Amino acid sequence: MAGGTKRLPRAVREQQMLDAAVAVFAEKGFRETAMDTIAAAANISKPMLYLYYGSKDELFAACVNREGSRFIEAMSTGFDPNLKQRDQARTVIYEFLHFVDTNRASWRVLYRVATAQSNFTAIVDASRARLIEMIADLLRRGTTVEATETDFELMAVALVGAGEAVADRITEGDIDLDSATDLVFGMGWHGLAGDKKVTGEHVSQIG
Repeated sequence: MAGGTKRLPRAVREQQMLDAAVAVFAEKGFRETAMDTIAAAANISKPMLYLYYGSKDELFAACVNREGSRFIEAMSTGFDPNLKQRDQARTVIYEFLHFVDTNRASWRVLYRVATAQSNFTAIVDASRARLIEMIADLLRRGTTVEATETDFELMAVALVGAGEAVADRITEGDIDLDSATDLVFGMGWHGLAGDKKVTGEHVSQIG
């Protein structure tokens, strides 16, 4: 271990540990990951890792909480209440999938590894609930048609569900970001447009 790393501020070292842990958990899963492996990836000793995080469960929970917060923050990027409803809807979907595309390890930890562990489903559910609430609010603030609170919530749930399914395909390299955005937007636009008919011409112009 390099001597210079010993003088790192605690906050910086914590982030390095979490960075290493997210990468290892994403690759190996929760059960197959050892604290020794994470310590080596972070270029620290195992005792130091345990000094910061008393157990693998505690470390994994910290990873999920951090990555969930980063995800929610990324989703807020680019929101502009002056955008037309169609443009705002596409922006929300794009930022969702862009985060996944550029943070694939984070996505795997949040929605694959964590959801497979009963101890952490509550954290994932809370993160998803915050995301649904935020998207519903964005839709509410940007909509140009009359809709009920239930309409906004259900559309947000539908968009998150569709986004999660397509996001998995992005992490596997099965679809690129722009195509994925067009796909989810195309599926969601009819509901976002309220009672307006989505004609064949409109569908062909989505994106």
